[in-house]
Amino acid sequence: MLLRGGGKSEGSTVDLKGVTDKSVDSGISHGAALISFAEAVLERDDAALGSARDRVLQNLGPAGLSDTAAIVATFQQMVRIADGTGIPLDAPVADMTVDLRSEIGLNEFGSARNTLRGD
Repeated sequence: MLLRGGGKSEGSTVDLKGVTDKSVDSGISHGAALISFAEAVLERDDAALGSARDRVLQNLGPAGLSDTAAIVATFQQMVRIADGTGIPLDAPVADMTVDLRSEIGLNEFGSARNTLRGD
C-alpha cells in the first residue's frame, strides 16, 4: 500500500505485480536490484547475495545498501513472527487488500492461509 501511495506522491506509477513477476517493470527506482537482493537473502544463496549486494551498492551506495539490508531483515523478522503465531492480517488491511493480494499472487504464499480463513 505504501509503495503504491509513494509512487503517486512522486508523480510516478508503481505496478506491484513487478514484486512477484519479474517480467513486469514495477516502476520502483532500482526495483530489480532491490528485489534481487531480497530474494537472495530469503533463498540464502551466498553467490546470488554477493552479486545482488554489489548491484545495490553500485546503484544506491553504502547508505542505500545498509538501509536495504535493514528493511529486508525487518520484514523477514515480522513475517516469521506472524507466520509462527498464525497472525492474520487485521480486518481493515485484509479488506483493503483483497483485490491487490489476488492481483499480484500473494494469496498463493503459504502464510496467506492465516488471513484467507477470514476473507
